[in-house]
Amino acid sequence: MKDRQQNHILSSYFAPRGHNRMYALGMQLAQLYLSPFDKLIGIIGEAGSGKSALIRGMFPGLELTNDDDGVYVRPLPLLEQDTGFSFFSPHTYHVDIRFENGFTQMSVLADAISEALHNGKRVIVEHFDLVYPLLGYNANLLIGVGEQVMISRPTLFGPEPQEIRSVVYDSLSYRLMAHTAEDLCEFCMPAEDLARCGHDDVRHGFVISFPDTAPNFDIQDLERKVNQMIRDNLPITYVDNHHVSIDEKLHPCTGPRIHVPRTGEIYNFHLLNHFIYDRFGRRYLLVGCVGDDAEENLRKLDAQQEKQSDLTM
Repeated sequence: MKDRQQNHILSSYFAPRGHNRMYALGMQLAQLYLSPFDKLIGIIGEAGSGKSALIRGMFPGLELTNDDDGVYVRPLPLLEQDTGFSFFSPHTYHVDIRFENGFTQMSVLADAISEALHNGKRVIVEHFDLVYPLLGYNANLLIGVGEQVMISRPTLFGPEPQEIRSVVYDSLSYRLMAHTAEDLCEFCMPAEDLARCGHDDVRHGFVISFPDTAPNFDIQDLERKVNQMIRDNLPITYVDNHHVSIDEKLHPCTGPRIHVPRTGEIYNFHLLNHFIYDRFGRRYLLVGCVGDDAEENLRKLDAQQEKQSDLTM
């Protein structure tokens, strides 16, 4: 495994917005990059970026100490290690440094991580960038979650956790805006189209797919409705693992924590003014983009798919 990855610097994947898709990506990353010899796994990303879902996909059955439903494991297993090697002690520990630092000094957490590694255990550390200066050594595998999932096997020459952090923290806002705009589009489209739509990803945007037949709704009218909801600055709140509330109206959602808190935080939202037909998947695609250069990004995407269509004729 290590021999195959010795020249690997950095890989990047779209960070999907639904739980099931994030679990699937975690499974894929574990198969491609995780080695049995990896003892320290560093995870970097802001709250709500999907770190916990990715960890659950990579390490099925692992008990996370900072459960999304607000259930926290106490006492923290990492701080209650048995001396030496105990038959009944965990093989893998999980710790959320940002949360635990509210109760325990950072130096104590760093020492506990080092002790576990010395005892041959694996430690998965969320917000690894916070404890890295006290550890004095990098993770075997470093993963950042923002608009994209970045995965690296650091060497003596980097990358440093702060490098990954600067990229994923800056890009997360696009993912939150794009997911919220995607849900607003679903909120405004006919119920029969909502019931059959799927999801895909593009940079600074989203793709909503419809199998076999194109929807009957008008794209420009849909864009006007969504932009009106953005101007109205409506609240969006988490309800449960399958729903959000948009202006106090329940809406199904597969990634209910990955949103901006109010629609007014979305800026420069645009939809491509026609459906793209994916002849390989036999589906029609509605493409939207947000943020800086949204219209230019849509033009580039449209031009790129036209080239692909020409090549496959």
